[in-house]
Amino acid sequence: MKLSRRSLLAAGGTLAVTAAPAAADPGRARARVRTGFERLAADGYTLLAGERVGVVTNPTGITADARHLVDVMHADERVDLVAVFGPEHGFRGTAQAGGSEGRHDDPATGLPVYDTYLKSGRALADVFTASGVDTVVFDIQDAGARFYTYIWTLYDCMVAAELAGKRFVVLDRPNPVSGRAALGPVLDRAFATFVGREPIAQAHGMTVAELALLFNAAFLARPVELETVRMTGWRRSDFFDATGLPWVPPSPNMPTPETALVYAGTCLFEGTNLSEGRGTTRPFELLGAEGVDRRWARAANALELPGVRFREAYFAPTFSKFQGRTVGGVQLHVHDREAFDPVRTGIALLVTARSSWSGFAWRPDHWIDKLTGSTRVRTLVDAGADTDEVVGAWAGDLAAFRAVRREHLLYR
Repeated sequence: MKLSRRSLLAAGGTLAVTAAPAAADPGRARARVRTGFERLAADGYTLLAGERVGVVTNPTGITADARHLVDVMHADERVDLVAVFGPEHGFRGTAQAGGSEGRHDDPATGLPVYDTYLKSGRALADVFTASGVDTVVFDIQDAGARFYTYIWTLYDCMVAAELAGKRFVVLDRPNPVSGRAALGPVLDRAFATFVGREPIAQAHGMTVAELALLFNAAFLARPVELETVRMTGWRRSDFFDATGLPWVPPSPNMPTPETALVYAGTCLFEGTNLSEGRGTTRPFELLGAEGVDRRWARAANALELPGVRFREAYFAPTFSKFQGRTVGGVQLHVHDREAFDPVRTGIALLVTARSSWSGFAWRPDHWIDKLTGSTRVRTLVDAGADTDEVVGAWAGDLAAFRAVRREHLLYR
């Protein structure tokens, strides 16, 4: 049965969420969740009929059978795909953090690929205008944390699409760490950067389509002409492995859904002189520095944080901090992800690292303030506050964000 344009749209819709039917081959489980792209394609791309289309995407823009949506759309005469826009790390995902792939033609399809990284406002609007598109489509897998830059690529592209007079369509994908709750400090706009443009929680607990609706309603000075295509089969309690969808690393240091599970907390170590595990096979699960010993794991385990244990660990990163040098630290082992709070855990690890290792220091550029969204975490930790004091400091801001967030949730 074909879906009408109205049933595909999220705004005001009451589309039932149902599980996909069982696969004919019992040895090959079928995805329970149908992404926004799967539903768009099943409807024959009626939302894009008569439009010249450009897609903001990366390697995560795939179908349930692991085909890339650019290849699928380019081969389908029902859609006029004319351009691709690559974010940080690039359309094909080859660049490390803080890099992109630049302007080039995709060798597989011949389509022009435009670089959006570090472009915003009128400069990005000019890219959309030069590409000749009528509609900009966004389809990228998020990791669920405010400082993961793809959601700010979404934001910047929405602003630029409005400036350029383009329609904007968001194809929804799961939040890989569930959408149960928002956690952590809320950004102070005085600290707005590309790792946080607007006041949302550190772990936002939303999908990209929900964020797009929030951005359009609460933060954009002039709302863009926005349409969203929601998923079916996704529940707010779902972690990524419940979806049946294939996991593609959304960036080089996000290799598994388990990485995403801890990332909203342990990415804070980017703002310190400790390694956050880049250059290992367990980025953001391994943390450490030269001179750190078993006292850190002992102090962290003594807090009895819900859902997680800490193992004394030693590792030698192949790049980034401490490249080629053996460091000591901890590895996180999440044994109950329902109980695990990544942000509280990240704060507890900062507090115990500072108390158990005399060499602890913040990055000189105060990157920690940009990650947490204010000076509050840094100053409280420096003042000797314990985990409960730091976490309690953002309670009011978080409650206010949760109330705003609730208005834009598509999956109940």
